[in-house]
Amino acid sequence: MDDEAGRVGSGAGLRSAPKTPPDLGLAAEATLPAARGGRGTAFRLSRGALCSLPVGLTLLLGFVAPLATVAAYAFATPKSFDVFRSFTLVNFAAIFDPANTVWQSFAWSLGLAVLTVVALAVVAYPIAWGLARSFGRWSGFISVLFVFPLFVSENVRLYGWTLFFLKNGVLDGTLKLVGGAGPEVLYTPGAILFGMVYVYLPFMLFPMTLGLAMVPKDLVEAARDLGASRLLIWREIELPLATPGVLIGMLLTFVLAVGAVAESKVLGGQSVIVITHDIEIAFTYAQNWPLGSALALLLTVIVGALSLTALAKLDLDRILGRR
Repeated sequence: MDDEAGRVGSGAGLRSAPKTPPDLGLAAEATLPAARGGRGTAFRLSRGALCSLPVGLTLLLGFVAPLATVAAYAFATPKSFDVFRSFTLVNFAAIFDPANTVWQSFAWSLGLAVLTVVALAVVAYPIAWGLARSFGRWSGFISVLFVFPLFVSENVRLYGWTLFFLKNGVLDGTLKLVGGAGPEVLYTPGAILFGMVYVYLPFMLFPMTLGLAMVPKDLVEAARDLGASRLLIWREIELPLATPGVLIGMLLTFVLAVGAVAESKVLGGQSVIVITHDIEIAFTYAQNWPLGSALALLLTVIVGALSLTALAKLDLDRILGRR
């Protein structure tokens, strides 16, 4: 009705004053509010929303959709595919059943992940400190060189270590030549921990090096000139300023280590059953997808809660350079 009235009114105006040229500026100003308030522009996205649309779609399809599917299967009838058509807590009841020993797998996964993070922090910190002091602002680029082992398949590298530690292998055979004998390393929890430290070293080293590179050298030199000891400089200056990079490296390696399964299979010989192995068995051999989804969802909740707790201690504004 408004459009019709506008057209009628415009036509009447032209008939009443045919010799007066229309004021194009006023006409444009009059039509813009109507166009902005029209039904066709109600769903127009802003420029920022359009730019963030690929990121939003990627997160939706790559993270939210699989997680929602796993969550839906977790509440389905056991050993069925009645996803979105049934709702039961039987799968979680089976997990928390006192007769079920799956908690041991959770304990092994979380324990090995914590030990891996601690060992990596001890091993990677001196390397990162040396890189930051030797190469300065180029230390981040030099630390990328440690990423090159990632170009080789993880299983290939782990089987290489198996051949190294195997009885009559490289280590044992070499020691026998000099009259000794190699230690029994393979198929033990220690071998699993060694494999996890070896595989996830680059993920700890790179953010830790970046964090140490953010420490101003002038500040360290000023503290040294004022008589501060090396331990005091490390405790009061270096460690607090490098904490964001250290925490990011610890968080990243913890999340990856909790989901590790190849190390326990190849180097551990399944002497230790981790939770990801139980999830794999539920999805493949047992064909019990709802139970596997319940285990995966519970693991995601535990890791997510621990990760958010660690992220709450990070100053993201300082990491992003906003202050």
